Amino acid sequence: MKDFVTRTASFLITSALLLTACNPTNLGPETTTNSTSTAPGPATAIPIGIAVAQTSNVALLGQEQVTGVRIAEKYFNDRGGVNGTPIKLVFQDTSGDEAGTINAFQTLISQSQVVAIVGPTLSQQAFSADPIANRAGVPVLGPSNTAKGIPQIGDYIGRVSAPVSVVAPNSVKAALKLDPKIKRVAVFFAQNDAFSKSETEIFQQTVKDLGLELITVQKFQTTDTDFQSQATNGINAKPDLIIISGLAADGGNLVRQLRELGYKGIIIGGNGLNTSNIFSVCKALCDGVLIAQAYSPELSSPINTEFRKAYLDLNQKEPPQFSAQAFTGVQVFVEALKALDSQTKIKTMPLPQLRTALNKQVLAGKYSTPLGEISFTSEGEIVQKEFYVAQIKMDPDGNNGKFVFLK
Repeated sequence: MKDFVTRTASFLITSALLLTACNPTNLGPETTTNSTSTAPGPATAIPIGIAVAQTSNVALLGQEQVTGVRIAEKYFNDRGGVNGTPIKLVFQDTSGDEAGTINAFQTLISQSQVVAIVGPTLSQQAFSADPIANRAGVPVLGPSNTAKGIPQIGDYIGRVSAPVSVVAPNSVKAALKLDPKIKRVAVFFAQNDAFSKSETEIFQQTVKDLGLELITVQKFQTTDTDFQSQATNGINAKPDLIIISGLAADGGNLVRQLRELGYKGIIIGGNGLNTSNIFSVCKALCDGVLIAQAYSPELSSPINTEFRKAYLDLNQKEPPQFSAQAFTGVQVFVEALKALDSQTKIKTMPLPQLRTALNKQVLAGKYSTPLGEISFTSEGEIVQKEFYVAQIKMDPDGNNGKFVFLK
């Protein structure tokens, strides 16, 4: 990088022009850019990395994030980008594991030379890949990394996804409002996923704090499809409430099998089930599942109204939390870049200096987003005030449904 930064100015200008010619702004999600300038020049789109799961079982969540950031890219470029310079999202598929995420981060940082990264999809992936970005001095905003300890990975790591410790307890309290007679609780969680293990700890502590009885804890893998044993054990314990921490595919299948085996009580799904993609997994049997939310399409604010309309126009359904959080990640970087550029023209900054200055600006700012008004603590934790609980309501045919927000 040191040799790279000290190249002659004429070579930098030539490289920037070549980059612009070879990288149109409508490149697809698998495309990466290879920048040879130290910072975005006047004719170059500013590259922001997107490292989310586009394949594997995690893609049920990652696909929603891709939709959210694409809406953001168009939305902010239509409004002038960064003080007249467009942004360009550079996509890398993390797939569903740590190795894929590490490769994605390394490519974005070293080859694509992005100024910042939105990603990854899972907390498990973040614990492996975020340290790489932190050592390289590249700011990262996690769009769905809610496990304990994410912002503490390093100075360059933040998140726009509220921690599970803040969000998860709301759904248990909502269940008690729906049925005050709840006493006995069964908990299921994916033991091979860092987020699910972190979330279940919060759920289990909430159960105890509310004076409920934790009667059984059942473990599974995110790759499982057959939950007959765990579901039977859980039902035999005679719970009034079941709480599931997993991902959309495994969690949806677990919901379906619990209902097929006769469980009729309330089910709470964790953040990994917080996607309309679960509807195709458990179909009509998804009905009634409660999920705490860090986003509501009904939030009244100018930017959420515009984001909601853009999503509805594209998908003919309400935007989910994962799309809103991914949009917000891009928004924060764009607005921080604008503020930074107003102070010192970012095209004059070497890339390492730009990344460091951007990180500081992100943490210093306040943002009006689809999630509401947000800011960050000094270590990159999101400060957010608005939270919700939704209940899945499936259509009579069992193929489609929606999240109905409880008052």
